[in-house]
Amino acid sequence: MNILGIDLGSVQTCAILAQKNEEGLKIIGFGKSKSSGVKKGAITNIELASKSIEEAVANAQMMSGVHYDKVIISISGAYAKSVDSIGVVNIPNQEIGIKEIHRAVSTAKHTANIPNGYEIIHVLPYNFKVNDLEHVEDPLGMSGNRLEVSTHIVISQEVHIKNLKKAVELADLRVDNIVLSGYASSIACFDDSEKELGAILIDMGGAVCDMIIHAGNSVRYNECLQIGSVNITNDLSIALHTPPKEAEKLKLNYASLAQNENSLIQIPYMGDEKRKNEVSIEVISNVIYARIEETIIILAKMLSDNSNANQAGAGIVLTGGMTKFAGLDKLASAYFDNKAVRIASAKKDTMDGFKEIFDDPENSCAIGLCLYGGGYFTPYELDSNEKLRYKGEPEFINKQVKQNLIIEEDQEEEKFEEIFQDKRDFDDEKEVFNKTEIKKEKKPSAFSKLWNKVINQF
Repeated sequence: MNILGIDLGSVQTCAILAQKNEEGLKIIGFGKSKSSGVKKGAITNIELASKSIEEAVANAQMMSGVHYDKVIISISGAYAKSVDSIGVVNIPNQEIGIKEIHRAVSTAKHTANIPNGYEIIHVLPYNFKVNDLEHVEDPLGMSGNRLEVSTHIVISQEVHIKNLKKAVELADLRVDNIVLSGYASSIACFDDSEKELGAILIDMGGAVCDMIIHAGNSVRYNECLQIGSVNITNDLSIALHTPPKEAEKLKLNYASLAQNENSLIQIPYMGDEKRKNEVSIEVISNVIYARIEETIIILAKMLSDNSNANQAGAGIVLTGGMTKFAGLDKLASAYFDNKAVRIASAKKDTMDGFKEIFDDPENSCAIGLCLYGGGYFTPYELDSNEKLRYKGEPEFINKQVKQNLIIEEDQEEEKFEEIFQDKRDFDDEKEVFNKTEIKKEKKPSAFSKLWNKVINQF
């Protein structure tokens, strides 16, 4: 199976093709394009956004030489909200199976207070309770007569979801699943210990910073700050009075928060690029530093106001294109209450492929989308299609498919046997009928006897 993960960002669109087989997942195609028609995570022009998707996917397919089987696309946290809900069900047979877990999670979905005009993207269970036993990690196979589940439900407005699907469909693709971008990045970046102890992931992208808090083996909180690396470009352009294209080059060339050089460089003047201005590298560094510091202060304030952040024992994981600034991790740790902070790109232990793709934190979300499509997600969840997904599902499906095929073959054999038996019975009955009709034809009727007798008298 070939999985296509599409991260539609505000600055660039990233498409990754991954192949799943018995050996695992492997990246076989990669493509990027400049995003158009997208602003701060929302689609503002469906046609332009579709062209961005089409270009990135075409590049990925050209590299891989194969077609996709499943399409997973991200949705920005800028237009996602969340609600919490609890579901309780009785277990008549006192044996908790997949069906019982599905009923409990579905009950939580139905009892949730979803605002009008919103659709569910994920229903993520973070705590199970069997009878009076709390904090059950996995209730599958346990005995009990009552199952309770606490869930975190990620929602988004219907119009945003419809626009996203239209843009994908216009690119001649069909969406199989929609995944919250921060959730996808966490799948790619978190290791097992961080999931177990609880951790915070912040994907610092081009126009937004997506944040999720992972605790209790699932997502407990999601939020978004609509500030990204584009704001740094704009700050440089305004402060230095230089065109945005030149400001973007300056941002990339001097991506360090510890520049102390006083040397001067010449940059083009806005409105008259032939005219040059001299500017100190230190000034460029100060502008970059000021915006990043402000961003981190706001993120730290968001976390300090959230009680779920106390459950993040493993600290904070930063990823995304904005994390390429040297020294950002040290600056962040000073503001995040001295929590452990690390800059992360997608981990390589779950997938094979091109090293340069894994090493670039810009690709974390797209890689996470492929992992999600390959079965790497929370132990249980209802996805964007309201289908129950669970750990070990792919293996279960394969076994179930094989079992169903065997059953269908047996049923077909029985059906054919019945048909053949009916045919044999029909042939026997037809043969008896024909013999009877022959005997009837050979035996003359009373009228025939009388008529023959009259004829013989003459």
